[in-house]
Amino acid sequence: MAETPEKPQIQPHSEPATLADNLRQMIAVLEAERQALAALDADGLIGSTREKEALCDVLAAIGPGVLDDESRALAETARHLNDINRRVRNLLAANVAARIEALGGSRRLPRPAYAALRG
Repeated sequence: MAETPEKPQIQPHSEPATLADNLRQMIAVLEAERQALAALDADGLIGSTREKEALCDVLAAIGPGVLDDESRALAETARHLNDINRRVRNLLAANVAARIEALGGSRRLPRPAYAALRG
């Protein structure tokens, strides 16, 4: 099994983190997520998801009006990395779906979740 790189951790700072610091941390987490996707590392993906959620909570209170040029560029980089990771996840999911479908033959119609009431 391939070793996975050390995952970045959200560290408490003695000084409050700046918006740019939080965005840099998000970029590091997105890069770790991409490595976990490439390695099919479920634990790494779960850890990345938790870190992204924590950072999103921090970033949620900040509106777009407070972005300076550096923060705007960092936010765009994070958006781009998140989009790439989403595409990789979708490709992996499509690959799994195709393999499962190949095992089960042609697609079947889904079974109804409940039976219709008869009067």
